[in-house]
Amino acid sequence: MTESQQEYLRLLEAVLFASPEPLAEKSLAQRLPEEADLKTLLADLKDHYAGRGVRLVQAGKTWAFRTAPDLAGRLNMETEAVRKPSRAAVETLAIIAYHQPVTRAEIEEIRGVSLSKGTLDLLLEAGWIAPKGRRQTPGRPVTWGTTDAFLDHFGIERVGDLPGIEELKAAGLLDSRPSIQAYGERGALSEEDDTEPELDLPEPLDPESRD
Repeated sequence: MTESQQEYLRLLEAVLFASPEPLAEKSLAQRLPEEADLKTLLADLKDHYAGRGVRLVQAGKTWAFRTAPDLAGRLNMETEAVRKPSRAAVETLAIIAYHQPVTRAEIEEIRGVSLSKGTLDLLLEAGWIAPKGRRQTPGRPVTWGTTDAFLDHFGIERVGDLPGIEELKAAGLLDSRPSIQAYGERGALSEEDDTEPELDLPEPLDPESRD
């Protein structure tokens, strides 16, 4: 590695360390000289921290330093109490993750029960979901998808890395209602599905019209 490359690596490390939030690759590139190879630098920095107490992790198109998973339980820290997601919120989040972009009506069809407004509000406040556009169908309902914050929170690099449906059931995150079987039939995402759909929101979103 040349002296210039080492300096770029130090700069990248400092930028990531100083940020309280995960940084997008575009934002990182803007902080480095034009001749710097960002992808190579990120790969080198990730390898450098592999096996250490702090690791460089990727979540979608964002990067951040995180505590090594095997050490998380040994760190005693006071944290602010957060609202625990309900069973409905967990199931709704799983449906959105596996079926995105998906409308409220489609979520209700898969779950077999109506969806309360508060469920989507909770997921929105957590930053785990966001509107992805509108269906080109009567009423033009809003479609929902997961965010990079969702990937970061659950330690996933891309949507294609999500666990299988049976794994979720075994972990107690999903029940065995017949309607939930629709996850496996309609929700298996592949690497090709791990893309951001084009946002088409010409109309302002009204909280009362999240359908």
